[in-house]
Amino acid sequence: MENRVVITGLGVVAPNGIGLTEFTHAIKNGTSGVKFFPQLKELEFSCCIGGKPEVSEDLKREYLTELQLRGFNSSGILYGCMAGMDAWKDAGLSISESTDYDSGTVFGAGTSGIERFREAIYKVDEKQVRRLGSTVVAQTMASGVSAYLGGILGLGNQVTTNSSACTTGTEAILMGFERIKAGRAKRMIVGGTSDEGPYVWGGFDAMRVLTYKHNESPKTGSRPMSATASGFVPGSGAGALILESLESALERNATIYAEVLGGEVNSGGQRDGGSMTAPNSESVQRCIQKAVENSNIKASEIDAINGHLTATIKDFTEIENWSQALKLEGDDFPHINSLKSMIGHCLSASGAIESVASVLQIHNNFIFPNINCEDLNEEITSLISAEKIPQKLIDKKVNIVAKASFGFGDVNGCIIFKKFKL
Repeated sequence: MENRVVITGLGVVAPNGIGLTEFTHAIKNGTSGVKFFPQLKELEFSCCIGGKPEVSEDLKREYLTELQLRGFNSSGILYGCMAGMDAWKDAGLSISESTDYDSGTVFGAGTSGIERFREAIYKVDEKQVRRLGSTVVAQTMASGVSAYLGGILGLGNQVTTNSSACTTGTEAILMGFERIKAGRAKRMIVGGTSDEGPYVWGGFDAMRVLTYKHNESPKTGSRPMSATASGFVPGSGAGALILESLESALERNATIYAEVLGGEVNSGGQRDGGSMTAPNSESVQRCIQKAVENSNIKASEIDAINGHLTATIKDFTEIENWSQALKLEGDDFPHINSLKSMIGHCLSASGAIESVASVLQIHNNFIFPNINCEDLNEEITSLISAEKIPQKLIDKKVNIVAKASFGFGDVNGCIIFKKFKL
Protein backbone atom coordinates (compact mmCIF):
# COMPACT_ATOMS: atom_id res chain seq x y z
CA MET A 1 0.00 0.00 0.00
CA GLU A 2 1.46 3.34 -1.05
CA ASN A 3 1.65 6.24 1.41
CA ARG A 4 -0.29 9.43 0.85
CA VAL A 5 2.05 12.41 0.91
CA VAL A 6 1.15 15.76 2.45
CA ILE A 7 2.86 19.11 2.94
CA THR A 8 3.36 20.10 6.58
CA GLY A 9 5.87 22.96 6.36
CA LEU A 10 6.86 25.77 4.01
CA GLY A 11 9.85 28.11 3.81
CA VAL A 12 10.73 30.78 1.28
CA VAL A 13 13.47 33.29 0.58
CA ALA A 14 12.30 35.32 -2.40
CA PRO A 15 13.12 38.71 -3.95
CA ASN A 16 9.74 40.07 -2.80
CA GLY A 17 9.58 38.48 0.63
CA ILE A 18 11.44 36.36 3.16
CA GLY A 19 9.26 34.09 5.29
CA LEU A 20 5.65 33.05 4.74
CA THR A 21 3.99 36.16 6.17
CA GLU A 22 5.95 38.64 4.06
CA PHE A 23 5.85 36.47 0.94
CA THR A 24 2.10 35.78 1.16
CA HIS A 25 1.37 39.50 1.54
CA ALA A 26 3.60 40.27 -1.45
CA ILE A 27 2.07 37.77 -3.86
CA LYS A 28 -1.49 38.67 -2.88
CA ASN A 29 -0.76 42.34 -3.50
CA GLY A 30 1.30 41.94 -6.66
CA THR A 31 4.47 43.30 -5.09
CA SER A 32 7.54 43.22 -7.32
CA GLY A 33 10.96 42.37 -5.94
CA VAL A 34 12.84 43.30 -9.13
CA LYS A 35 15.45 46.07 -8.80
CA PHE A 36 18.18 47.88 -10.72
CA PHE A 37 21.76 46.82 -9.91
CA PRO A 38 24.50 49.39 -10.62
CA GLN A 39 27.10 46.59 -10.62
CA LEU A 40 25.50 45.07 -13.72
CA LYS A 41 25.65 48.42 -15.50
CA GLU A 42 29.30 48.84 -14.54
CA LEU A 43 29.98 45.39 -16.03
CA GLU A 44 28.22 46.52 -19.25
CA PHE A 45 25.33 44.05 -19.01
CA SER A 46 22.45 44.73 -21.37
CA CYS A 47 20.01 43.73 -18.62
CA CYS A 48 20.82 45.61 -15.42
CA ILE A 49 17.82 44.46 -13.36
CA GLY A 50 17.16 41.34 -11.34
CA GLY A 51 15.51 39.77 -8.32
CA LYS A 52 17.57 39.31 -5.16
CA PRO A 53 16.34 38.59 -1.60
CA GLU A 54 17.29 41.27 0.92
CA VAL A 55 19.20 39.39 3.63
CA SER A 56 20.94 41.51 6.26
CA GLU A 57 23.99 40.41 8.23
CA ASP A 58 21.83 40.27 11.35
CA LEU A 59 19.30 38.02 9.61
CA LYS A 60 22.04 35.62 8.49
CA ARG A 61 23.03 35.19 12.13
CA GLU A 62 19.53 34.08 13.03
CA TYR A 63 20.17 30.97 10.94
CA LEU A 64 23.91 30.26 10.92
CA THR A 65 26.55 30.47 13.63
CA GLU A 66 29.61 32.69 13.48
CA LEU A 67 31.69 29.59 12.81
CA GLN A 68 29.45 28.58 9.89
CA LEU A 69 29.52 32.10 8.48
CA ARG A 70 33.29 32.48 8.75
CA GLY A 71 34.66 32.65 5.23
CA PHE A 72 31.16 31.89 3.93
CA ASN A 73 30.41 33.17 0.44
CA SER A 74 27.60 31.22 -1.19
CA SER A 75 24.28 32.97 -1.62
CA GLY A 76 22.61 29.81 -2.92
CA ILE A 77 23.57 27.70 0.10
CA LEU A 78 22.59 30.53 2.45
CA TYR A 79 19.13 30.90 0.88
CA GLY A 80 18.59 27.14 0.79
CA CYS A 81 19.52 26.73 4.46
CA MET A 82 17.25 29.61 5.46
CA ALA A 83 14.26 28.28 3.52
CA GLY A 84 14.84 24.69 4.67
CA MET A 85 15.22 25.65 8.33
CA ASP A 86 12.10 27.83 8.18
CA ALA A 87 10.10 24.98 6.61
CA TRP A 88 11.34 22.57 9.30
CA LYS A 89 10.31 24.99 12.05
CA ASP A 90 6.99 25.73 10.33
CA ALA A 91 6.26 21.98 10.38
CA GLY A 92 6.66 21.98 14.15
CA LEU A 93 9.79 19.84 14.02
CA SER A 94 12.73 20.23 16.39
CA ILE A 95 16.43 19.69 15.78
CA SER A 96 17.49 16.47 17.47
CA GLU A 97 20.87 15.91 19.05
CA SER A 98 20.89 12.45 17.45
CA THR A 99 20.61 11.48 13.79
CA ASP A 100 17.06 11.46 12.42
CA TYR A 101 16.97 8.43 10.14
CA ASP A 102 13.34 9.04 9.20
CA SER A 103 14.05 12.43 7.59
CA GLY A 104 16.10 13.44 4.58
CA THR A 105 16.35 16.05 1.85
CA VAL A 106 16.42 16.44 -1.89
CA PHE A 107 17.42 20.07 -2.32
CA GLY A 108 18.22 21.17 -5.84
CA ALA A 109 20.73 23.68 -7.17
CA GLY A 110 21.95 24.78 -10.57
CA THR A 111 25.27 26.07 -9.31
CA SER A 112 26.90 26.29 -5.90
CA GLY A 113 29.07 29.02 -4.44
CA ILE A 114 29.94 30.76 -7.70
CA GLU A 115 31.52 33.71 -5.85
CA ARG A 116 33.51 31.32 -3.65
CA PHE A 117 34.60 29.37 -6.72
CA ARG A 118 35.79 32.59 -8.35
CA GLU A 119 37.84 33.42 -5.26
CA ALA A 120 39.39 29.95 -5.38
CA ILE A 121 40.35 30.29 -9.05
CA TYR A 122 42.15 33.58 -8.40
CA LYS A 123 44.02 32.18 -5.40
CA VAL A 124 45.13 29.14 -7.40
CA ASP A 125 46.22 31.32 -10.32
CA GLU A 126 48.19 33.48 -7.89
CA LYS A 127 49.82 30.37 -6.41
CA GLN A 128 48.08 30.84 -3.05
CA VAL A 129 46.44 27.41 -2.89
CA ARG A 130 47.23 27.08 0.83
CA ARG A 131 45.13 30.17 1.50
CA LEU A 132 41.96 28.75 -0.06
CA GLY A 133 40.49 27.92 3.36
CA SER A 134 38.79 24.84 4.73
CA THR A 135 35.28 25.60 3.42
CA VAL A 136 35.94 26.07 -0.30
CA VAL A 137 35.01 22.47 -1.19
CA ALA A 138 31.83 22.39 0.91
CA GLN A 139 30.67 25.67 -0.60
CA THR A 140 31.45 24.90 -4.22
CA MET A 141 30.46 21.24 -4.49
CA ALA A 142 27.13 20.74 -6.26
CA SER A 143 25.60 19.16 -3.16
CA GLY A 144 26.72 21.96 -0.85
CA VAL A 145 23.18 23.07 0.01
CA SER A 146 21.93 19.60 0.99
CA ALA A 147 25.15 18.85 2.87
CA TYR A 148 24.87 22.00 4.99
CA LEU A 149 21.15 21.54 5.56
CA GLY A 150 21.56 17.86 6.41
CA GLY A 151 24.18 18.70 9.00
CA ILE A 152 22.23 21.54 10.58
CA LEU A 153 19.11 19.40 11.02
CA GLY A 154 20.80 16.03 11.62
CA LEU A 155 19.12 14.30 8.68
CA GLY A 156 19.88 10.59 8.39
CA ASN A 157 17.77 9.51 5.43
CA GLN A 158 18.70 10.35 1.82
CA VAL A 159 20.57 13.68 1.65
CA THR A 160 21.22 14.75 -1.93
CA THR A 161 21.09 17.54 -4.49
CA ASN A 162 19.49 17.27 -7.92
CA SER A 163 20.18 19.58 -10.84
CA SER A 164 17.95 19.92 -13.92
CA ALA A 165 18.21 23.57 -14.92
CA CYS A 166 14.93 25.45 -14.41
CA THR A 167 13.05 22.21 -13.65
CA THR A 168 15.28 21.52 -10.63
CA GLY A 169 12.95 22.63 -7.82
CA THR A 170 9.91 20.90 -9.28
CA GLU A 171 11.88 17.70 -9.87
CA ALA A 172 13.20 17.76 -6.28
CA ILE A 173 9.65 17.82 -4.93
CA LEU A 174 8.68 14.83 -7.03
CA MET A 175 11.80 12.92 -5.99
CA GLY A 176 10.98 13.42 -2.32
CA PHE A 177 7.34 12.56 -2.98
CA GLU A 178 8.27 9.22 -4.55
CA ARG A 179 10.55 8.32 -1.64
CA ILE A 180 7.85 8.89 0.97
CA LYS A 181 5.18 7.29 -1.18
CA ALA A 182 7.32 4.13 -1.34
CA GLY A 183 7.75 4.09 2.44
CA ARG A 184 11.48 4.78 2.40
CA ALA A 185 11.24 7.96 4.48
CA LYS A 186 8.69 9.57 6.80
CA ARG A 187 9.52 13.10 5.76
CA MET A 188 11.71 14.92 3.25
CA ILE A 189 12.76 18.56 2.93
CA VAL A 190 12.46 19.30 -0.77
CA GLY A 191 13.11 22.43 -2.76
CA GLY A 192 15.57 24.37 -4.81
CA THR A 193 17.96 27.28 -4.53
CA SER A 194 19.87 29.56 -6.84
CA ASP A 195 22.99 31.69 -6.54
CA GLU A 196 22.74 35.26 -7.76
CA GLY A 197 24.79 37.93 -9.45
CA PRO A 198 26.81 38.57 -12.59
CA TYR A 199 28.66 35.25 -12.67
CA VAL A 200 25.35 33.36 -12.76
CA TRP A 201 23.33 35.82 -14.84
CA GLY A 202 26.06 36.77 -17.33
CA GLY A 203 25.60 33.76 -19.58
CA PHE A 204 21.92 34.54 -20.06
CA ASP A 205 22.75 38.15 -20.85
CA ALA A 206 25.19 36.92 -23.48
CA MET A 207 22.45 34.72 -24.98
CA ARG A 208 20.23 37.82 -25.27
CA VAL A 209 17.30 36.13 -23.56
CA LEU A 210 17.10 38.79 -20.83
CA THR A 211 15.13 41.99 -21.24
CA TYR A 212 17.18 45.15 -21.79
CA LYS A 213 14.25 47.54 -22.13
CA HIS A 214 13.43 48.15 -18.48
CA ASN A 215 16.64 49.26 -16.81
CA GLU A 216 14.90 52.54 -15.97
CA SER A 217 11.69 50.81 -14.82
CA PRO A 218 12.75 47.55 -13.15
CA LYS A 219 9.42 46.68 -11.51
CA THR A 220 7.70 46.57 -14.91
CA GLY A 221 10.45 44.51 -16.54
CA SER A 222 9.13 40.98 -16.00
CA ARG A 223 6.11 40.68 -18.29
CA PRO A 224 4.85 37.10 -18.75
CA MET A 225 1.94 36.81 -21.20
CA SER A 226 2.32 40.47 -22.21
CA ALA A 227 2.39 41.66 -25.82
CA THR A 228 5.46 43.72 -24.91
CA ALA A 229 7.36 40.92 -23.15
CA SER A 230 10.99 41.28 -24.24
CA GLY A 231 12.87 38.60 -22.32
CA PHE A 232 13.10 37.31 -18.78
CA VAL A 233 14.45 39.01 -15.68
CA PRO A 234 17.00 36.93 -13.73
CA GLY A 235 16.30 36.19 -10.08
CA SER A 236 17.54 34.20 -7.10
CA GLY A 237 16.35 32.76 -3.81
CA ALA A 238 15.07 29.46 -2.45
CA GLY A 239 11.86 27.62 -1.66
CA ALA A 240 11.39 24.62 0.62
CA LEU A 241 8.55 22.25 1.49
CA ILE A 242 8.31 19.56 4.15
CA LEU A 243 6.76 16.48 2.59
CA GLU A 244 5.52 13.90 5.07
CA SER A 245 3.59 10.66 5.03
CA LEU A 246 -0.02 11.24 6.01
CA GLU A 247 0.35 8.69 8.81
CA SER A 248 3.30 10.58 10.33
CA ALA A 249 1.56 13.96 9.95
CA LEU A 250 -1.58 12.72 11.68
CA GLU A 251 0.45 11.15 14.48
CA ARG A 252 2.07 14.53 15.13
CA ASN A 253 -1.22 16.42 14.69
CA ALA A 254 0.68 18.58 12.19
CA THR A 255 -0.79 21.39 10.11
CA ILE A 256 -1.42 20.07 6.60
CA TYR A 257 -1.16 22.72 3.88
CA ALA A 258 -2.07 20.47 0.97
CA GLU A 259 -1.58 17.01 -0.48
CA VAL A 260 0.73 16.06 -3.34
CA LEU A 261 -1.37 13.89 -5.62
CA GLY A 262 1.31 13.06 -8.15
CA GLY A 263 3.24 14.36 -11.10
CA GLU A 264 5.61 13.55 -13.92
CA VAL A 265 9.09 14.36 -15.17
CA ASN A 266 10.29 13.68 -18.70
CA SER A 267 12.46 14.96 -21.53
CA GLY A 268 11.83 15.80 -25.15
CA GLY A 269 15.17 14.32 -26.11
CA GLN A 270 16.03 17.54 -27.98
CA ARG A 271 14.08 16.21 -30.94
CA ASP A 272 11.02 17.41 -32.90
CA GLY A 273 11.58 21.09 -32.18
CA GLY A 274 13.19 20.54 -28.81
CA SER A 275 16.77 21.69 -28.27
CA MET A 276 19.16 22.62 -25.48
CA THR A 277 17.16 25.83 -24.93
CA ALA A 278 13.71 25.10 -26.39
CA PRO A 279 11.08 22.54 -25.38
CA ASN A 280 9.70 19.74 -27.49
CA SER A 281 5.99 20.58 -27.34
CA GLU A 282 4.87 16.97 -27.64
CA SER A 283 6.99 16.10 -24.61
CA VAL A 284 5.59 19.03 -22.61
CA GLN A 285 2.05 17.90 -23.38
CA ARG A 286 2.86 14.29 -22.45
CA CYS A 287 4.34 15.48 -19.16
CA ILE A 288 1.21 17.42 -18.26
CA GLN A 289 -1.11 14.61 -19.33
CA LYS A 290 0.81 11.98 -17.35
CA ALA A 291 0.85 14.22 -14.26
CA VAL A 292 -2.95 14.48 -14.45
CA GLU A 293 -3.27 10.74 -15.08
CA ASN A 294 -0.88 9.81 -12.25
CA SER A 295 -2.87 12.03 -9.89
CA ASN A 296 -6.18 10.34 -10.74
CA ILE A 297 -7.97 13.60 -11.52
CA LYS A 298 -9.73 15.06 -14.53
CA ALA A 299 -8.27 18.08 -16.30
CA SER A 300 -11.52 19.95 -15.71
CA GLU A 301 -10.97 19.69 -11.93
CA ILE A 302 -7.89 21.96 -12.04
CA ASP A 303 -8.73 25.35 -10.54
CA ALA A 304 -5.47 27.10 -11.36
CA ILE A 305 -2.19 26.61 -13.19
CA ASN A 306 1.03 28.14 -11.92
CA GLY A 307 2.92 28.17 -15.18
CA HIS A 308 6.59 28.37 -16.09
CA LEU A 309 5.88 31.45 -18.29
CA THR A 310 9.14 33.39 -18.43
CA ALA A 311 8.15 36.46 -20.49
CA THR A 312 9.73 35.27 -23.73
CA ILE A 313 8.35 34.37 -27.15
CA LYS A 314 7.71 30.86 -25.74
CA ASP A 315 4.85 32.06 -23.50
CA PHE A 316 2.23 31.46 -26.20
CA THR A 317 3.71 28.04 -26.97
CA GLU A 318 3.40 27.09 -23.30
CA ILE A 319 -0.24 28.20 -23.12
CA GLU A 320 -0.93 26.30 -26.33
CA ASN A 321 0.68 23.18 -24.85
CA TRP A 322 -1.41 23.46 -21.66
CA SER A 323 -4.57 23.89 -23.74
CA GLN A 324 -3.85 20.91 -25.97
CA ALA A 325 -2.70 18.67 -23.11
CA LEU A 326 -5.76 19.43 -20.98
CA LYS A 327 -8.13 19.73 -23.97
CA LEU A 328 -9.44 22.97 -22.49
CA GLU A 329 -9.68 26.44 -24.01
CA GLY A 330 -11.65 29.67 -23.82
CA ASP A 331 -13.72 30.00 -20.65
CA ASP A 332 -13.15 26.33 -19.79
CA PHE A 333 -9.43 26.87 -19.28
CA PRO A 334 -8.31 27.19 -15.62
CA HIS A 335 -7.00 30.43 -14.17
CA ILE A 336 -3.28 30.75 -14.92
CA ASN A 337 -0.60 32.89 -13.30
CA SER A 338 3.14 33.39 -13.34
CA LEU A 339 5.01 34.34 -10.19
CA LYS A 340 7.89 35.46 -12.40
CA SER A 341 6.01 38.68 -13.06
CA MET A 342 6.87 39.66 -9.47
CA ILE A 343 10.25 38.04 -8.78
CA GLY A 344 11.81 37.32 -12.16
CA HIS A 345 13.07 33.89 -13.14
CA CYS A 346 14.84 32.37 -10.14
CA LEU A 347 16.40 29.64 -12.29
CA SER A 348 17.01 26.43 -10.28
CA ALA A 349 14.95 27.87 -7.40
CA SER A 350 11.99 28.87 -9.56
CA GLY A 351 10.02 25.61 -9.35
CA ALA A 352 10.38 25.46 -5.57
CA ILE A 353 9.49 29.10 -4.85
CA GLU A 354 6.57 28.88 -7.26
CA SER A 355 5.39 25.63 -5.64
CA VAL A 356 5.34 27.37 -2.26
CA ALA A 357 3.14 30.04 -3.87
CA SER A 358 0.93 27.33 -5.39
CA VAL A 359 0.39 25.64 -2.02
CA LEU A 360 -0.34 28.97 -0.31
CA GLN A 361 -3.12 29.56 -2.85
CA ILE A 362 -4.72 26.26 -1.89
CA HIS A 363 -4.27 26.70 1.85
CA ASN A 364 -5.47 30.32 1.97
CA ASN A 365 -8.02 30.19 -0.87
CA PHE A 366 -6.83 32.83 -3.31
CA ILE A 367 -5.35 33.15 -6.78
CA PHE A 368 -2.54 35.69 -6.93
CA PRO A 369 -2.52 38.27 -9.73
CA ASN A 370 -0.27 38.54 -12.74
CA ILE A 371 1.38 41.96 -12.95
CA ASN A 372 2.77 43.80 -15.98
CA CYS A 373 0.43 42.14 -18.49
CA GLU A 374 -2.18 44.86 -18.94
CA ASP A 375 -1.44 44.50 -22.68
CA LEU A 376 -2.14 40.77 -22.96
CA ASN A 377 -0.62 38.88 -25.86
CA GLU A 378 -3.39 38.57 -28.44
CA GLU A 379 -2.22 35.13 -29.55
CA ILE A 380 -2.80 33.93 -26.00
CA THR A 381 -6.22 35.56 -25.63
CA SER A 382 -7.30 34.06 -28.94
CA LEU A 383 -6.89 30.67 -27.27
CA ILE A 384 -7.99 31.26 -23.67
CA SER A 385 -10.22 33.93 -22.14
CA ALA A 386 -8.51 37.06 -20.86
CA GLU A 387 -10.47 36.61 -17.62
CA LYS A 388 -8.45 33.43 -16.98
CA ILE A 389 -5.29 35.56 -16.65
CA PRO A 390 -6.13 37.48 -13.45
CA GLN A 391 -4.57 40.90 -13.01
CA LYS A 392 -6.14 41.38 -9.58
CA LEU A 393 -6.29 39.10 -6.55
CA ILE A 394 -9.12 36.56 -6.68
CA ASP A 395 -10.50 35.32 -3.37
CA LYS A 396 -12.07 31.92 -3.96
CA LYS A 397 -11.85 28.33 -2.83
CA VAL A 398 -8.93 26.65 -4.57
CA ASN A 399 -8.97 22.86 -4.56
CA ILE A 400 -6.40 21.76 -7.17
CA VAL A 401 -3.38 23.59 -8.61
CA ALA A 402 -1.07 22.30 -11.34
CA LYS A 403 2.54 23.54 -11.27
CA ALA A 404 4.98 22.97 -14.11
CA SER A 405 8.57 23.86 -14.96
CA PHE A 406 10.44 23.49 -18.25
CA GLY A 407 14.22 23.71 -18.34
CA PHE A 408 17.30 23.88 -20.54
CA GLY A 409 18.17 20.44 -21.86
CA ASP A 410 14.52 19.97 -22.91
CA VAL A 411 13.48 18.67 -19.47
CA ASN A 412 10.00 19.00 -17.97
CA GLY A 413 8.27 18.56 -14.63
CA CYS A 414 4.65 18.89 -13.55
CA ILE A 415 3.09 18.45 -10.08
CA ILE A 416 -0.54 18.34 -8.96
CA PHE A 417 -1.34 19.79 -5.51
CA LYS A 418 -4.75 19.37 -3.85
CA LYS A 419 -6.53 20.68 -0.76
CA PHE A 420 -6.23 17.97 1.89
CA LYS A 421 -9.22 15.84 2.80
CA LEU A 422 -8.91 12.83 5.09
